[in-house]
Amino acid sequence: MVTNKYQALEEDRRGAICILYLNRPERLNAVSIQLVTDLNHFLTEMRDDHQIRVIILRGNGRAFCAGSDLTELSSEPPPEQGMGRVQYTYYRMQQAVSDIILNMRRCPQPIIGAIHGFAVGAGFSMALACDIRIVGESVRMNAGYVRVGLSGVDMGSSYFLPRIIGFSRAAEYLYTGRFIDAATADRFGMVSKVVPDDKLNDAALELAEEILQNAPFGVRLSKEVLNISIDAPSLDSAIKMENRTQVLCLSTEDGKEGIRAMMEKRKAEYHNL
Repeated sequence: MVTNKYQALEEDRRGAICILYLNRPERLNAVSIQLVTDLNHFLTEMRDDHQIRVIILRGNGRAFCAGSDLTELSSEPPPEQGMGRVQYTYYRMQQAVSDIILNMRRCPQPIIGAIHGFAVGAGFSMALACDIRIVGESVRMNAGYVRVGLSGVDMGSSYFLPRIIGFSRAAEYLYTGRFIDAATADRFGMVSKVVPDDKLNDAALELAEEILQNAPFGVRLSKEVLNISIDAPSLDSAIKMENRTQVLCLSTEDGKEGIRAMMEKRKAEYHNL
């Protein structure tokens, strides 16, 4: 079911899967104030939505997201506000944009990025923040912010990219703003799969359906623990978190059902949260 509850987003709900489209195709889905507001609202609402279990993030039209909408960024606050007030205005804008990334990671549902065309600047950062990335053959990603007089690091790119492709390669792409194409992204291990653009939805939906075969609570806790373990100070810390998670899952009816189904050689029948 396709809904236009938001001005800059389009939701296509298919049972427990939501395909969420960035919906500013006339601007190549460049990030506007409205898109920031809509995305943060959607992602926050998802924390209490137990019907949707997997999110597929896409861009409507010819691109995933061509970065920030520079027509909005170039409109400066009135100078009479004073320099301190102007800086505060910029800081609040930057904080709202960065909240998208934090909310993507706090969102309990796995997010599959199905990415085609340009994923530039803010679009690049959103792609990096997805749990899993599947890209179309047309994809071209870069840290576009460094090419418009800004820092090469923004919206979590300095956190995610070195963890995905290593420090040296991350530094190269963050300092130069050089584009990463589909073949390079695949070679670097940035993406799970490269497919023709017209097969992106099929590939993402196939993966989403595979995730749905597993217990909802177990998948949610898996994302929670991955978020924590990537920064765990030691193997011991990571294992302690995993142990806590398995005990929680074993105490649920779904945990018991999964074991019964395996022993009875049948498909498990899990309950929604």
